[in-house]
Amino acid sequence: MGRLSTLFAPDRVAVIGATESEGAVGRAITENLQATYDGEVVAVNPNADEVLGLPCHDAVADAEDADEIDVAVVVVPPGIAVDAIREAGEAGIRNVVVITAGFGETGSEGAARERELREVAEEHDLNLVGPNSLGVMSTPRGLNATFGNEMAREGDISFMSQSGAFVTAVLDWAAERDVGFKDIVSLGNKAVLDEGDFVAEWGDDPDTDVILGYLEDVDEGAEFIETAREVTRETPIVMVKSGRTDAGASAAASHTGAMAGSEEAYEAGLEQAGVLRVETVQELFDYAQILADQPLPDGDEVAIVTNAGGPGVMTTDAVGDADLSLAEFDDETIETLSESLPEEANIYNPVDVIGDAPAERFELALETVLQDDGVAMAVVVACPTAVVDFEELAEVVIDCQREYGQPVATTLMGAKSTGPAEARLNDAGVPTYFDPARAVDSLDALRRYDEIRSREHVEPATFDVDRERAREVIERGVDRGSNRLGVEAMELLDAYGIPTPEGEVVDSPSDAERVAAGIDGDVVMKIVSPDILHKSDIGGVEVGVSAEDVRDTYEDLVVRAREYQRDATIVGVQVQEMVDLDSGTETIVGTKRDPQFGPLVLFGLGGIFVEVLEDSTVRVAPVTEPEATEMIDDIESAPLLRGARGTEPVDEAAIVETIQRLSQLVTDFPSILELDVNPLVATPEGVTAVDLRLTIDQEEL
Repeated sequence: MGRLSTLFAPDRVAVIGATESEGAVGRAITENLQATYDGEVVAVNPNADEVLGLPCHDAVADAEDADEIDVAVVVVPPGIAVDAIREAGEAGIRNVVVITAGFGETGSEGAARERELREVAEEHDLNLVGPNSLGVMSTPRGLNATFGNEMAREGDISFMSQSGAFVTAVLDWAAERDVGFKDIVSLGNKAVLDEGDFVAEWGDDPDTDVILGYLEDVDEGAEFIETAREVTRETPIVMVKSGRTDAGASAAASHTGAMAGSEEAYEAGLEQAGVLRVETVQELFDYAQILADQPLPDGDEVAIVTNAGGPGVMTTDAVGDADLSLAEFDDETIETLSESLPEEANIYNPVDVIGDAPAERFELALETVLQDDGVAMAVVVACPTAVVDFEELAEVVIDCQREYGQPVATTLMGAKSTGPAEARLNDAGVPTYFDPARAVDSLDALRRYDEIRSREHVEPATFDVDRERAREVIERGVDRGSNRLGVEAMELLDAYGIPTPEGEVVDSPSDAERVAAGIDGDVVMKIVSPDILHKSDIGGVEVGVSAEDVRDTYEDLVVRAREYQRDATIVGVQVQEMVDLDSGTETIVGTKRDPQFGPLVLFGLGGIFVEVLEDSTVRVAPVTEPEATEMIDDIESAPLLRGARGTEPVDEAAIVETIQRLSQLVTDFPSILELDVNPLVATPEGVTAVDLRLTIDQEEL
């Protein structure tokens, strides 16, 4: 166990604010501790001599051997809560659970109070839960330091929630279904301890088999990814993440800003961390139960054994909807099924043992399919009949699962007749569901977690780049008085090894002619202005300009820009080598800095269709080579890059390297808030960054 071990397994707990007042939180917590906790409860309240039979102390320091109190639960009014926490720290107590509300969630006064609380916790090196917390619970010691009305059943799941009300609802729900827990914590405002601390603690806990969470935000996204990535090598994490926010807050700044908002950041960050994200409480516990009790599969092939054709088809559809496959039986399996099942039975997957099947016929079919090397897991689907005894069927499934060691889920499609069988299956660790889709989804969770455990963590590549040159480009652009830069900053990409066309930004017709003369063939000319984002919309781009037309084109571009926006800052005109867009595929790579996770990297289909199709994917930087490769796999238009309709495949390795180099760029320069390379033209010979725009935080330079 880690540094929080005494928080969940204390010998002495002090309730600061214990009281006998009816309906008071201090009374509820004291009563809950007295009801089940096997340690000593210390009551603290200067206005009482005794609380619920416990001698009462004026201050926690007055208790005998106060420095041996493991946990202080603070339930006093917010105006004196910080003083109570300080007194606990001065007394030598290291774990504090602050139930009291009225901190950062209540406005400026509460926020100031929470800052003071944080300072006190830092001064005394406190492990502080909350404030505004329901409390903590741990079943091995009977610890119920909460004001909830339900003590959890003992189990191997540890659970954290940012919502106290969600904890009480889950406990009530779990009690109905005999779901057990090891530790439970209500995170509250997360002033000191946050989700990462508890993930790390439970990852080291041999008695926690699965970590569950309900989160509304993640405070330190990058740190959480690193912690969770390490923990999920041994312990699965399943989370509900709610509180989705507006993804378009800075849409005007860049395509990436519009397409990579906070929800995408959470989706990418949790996936990179190895967290299984779910949307409902039902899924949360479906996944938890099967991950805690069933082995991981050797593949994704599912066998279905049923006594009902319709539910068998439903289960087959669910397999098709998941990232699983329907197992194809070998000849020996088919022959055995043919010999042992009635002529009317279906011996192919899904195996239909037909409606008159007793438990013994299910056993024959299940044993046969589990012996097939092409079967990685199985679902048993049974509807009630006068012939099948569900309790006997439960024993059959349990015995087969134990004998063959492969994951099995059951669907008993009934209610009144299924209760005892469901209880027996659940006690044996075989999950059971009414809906076949839930059974299949849970098996898919096993497959997904097996993939997570199998991931080889690769350190992000570090390329040889010219950081000083890149800094000079950024500073030079900012010196012009704008935090928005465009193609005038193309040298930034050059400095980080991202290929760009030959060209230059000039501020006179004669210089434009000079640059064009040094480029073979016709050129592209673009107006350069931080105030004009969509250059093509105002006629600010001319393609295929011959040497003799360069001077006139320069003048035309400037005039159009002035007509569009008279006060626009005109940096000049870019004269650039032409890139044959028809010979490649236009993609986009970009970045956006997220407040929780830091820089995100986006990749997708680019060009003029980027906002229409929105075919893109996001990762949290730094992006490794395998992650960059996955980004190409993620987009719907990946076939366009891989030779659709007889075209030659593009150089995917060049795209992967560009994503990594851009990831390094934004990691190296926190001043880059948003950046778009659109298009990044991908061809069989490599990639070329044709256009660029970025937004800079000048205070970070």
